[in-house]
Amino acid sequence: MVLPLSCVLQVKSEGPKLVPFFKATCVYFVLWLPSSSPSWVSALIKCLPIFCLWLFLLAHGLGFLLTHPSATRIFVGLVFSAIGDAFLIWQDQGYFVHGLLMFAVTHMLYASAFGMRPLALRTGLVMAVLSGLCYALLYPCLSGAFTYLVGVYVALIGFMGWRAIAGLRLAGADWRWTELAAGSGALFFIISDMTIALNKFCFPVPYSRAVIMSTYYAAQMLIALSAVESREPVEDYRLSKAN
Repeated sequence: MVLPLSCVLQVKSEGPKLVPFFKATCVYFVLWLPSSSPSWVSALIKCLPIFCLWLFLLAHGLGFLLTHPSATRIFVGLVFSAIGDAFLIWQDQGYFVHGLLMFAVTHMLYASAFGMRPLALRTGLVMAVLSGLCYALLYPCLSGAFTYLVGVYVALIGFMGWRAIAGLRLAGADWRWTELAAGSGALFFIISDMTIALNKFCFPVPYSRAVIMSTYYAAQMLIALSAVESREPVEDYRLSKAN
């Protein structure tokens, strides 16, 4: 697959806007503050890369967000993600469910941003089967309210993954690099959250924190990038609603 020159130039132009995100991510991994001692400092360091992704989208102009509903939803999803990250810093103090709920909202916002066209029912069926297998793996380890909460969460992230991958076209004139970013980001998010679930409910996963955070930051960066070539300007959005 050969990238069109316009795509290469557009991807290259986004690089400088992501420099603060990469620096903040390096700060997180270099400091590697112990998760056993939660504090507002560790929460800030963990959320800093997501704050930088807010700035990345805002760097395209407030007007861009106001006129592109899908980009706005991704931005709001990043806001809920940061809140969820902060809650998960204190997950051992009883805030895990709060973080879970924040990320559930994030996935609904991302799925809404990716839209329902094309429908891609076969992709949806594959994602439904994979989600079912993930939940079946986790189910024996779950108890109490988590039996239902995790089930709903798995369904939501599976739905988000379906909508992200549904629009992916790897060939032809309609190919867009932002669709590849969205699909890849969704898959990284699923890997990150599945690692969290296995490590918390089933068994210790080797190097779990490194796996979780590296895939999580990659997922959020790719999903933020997918908003750059927004799916529908507000005029098209209103016309689609009217039709």
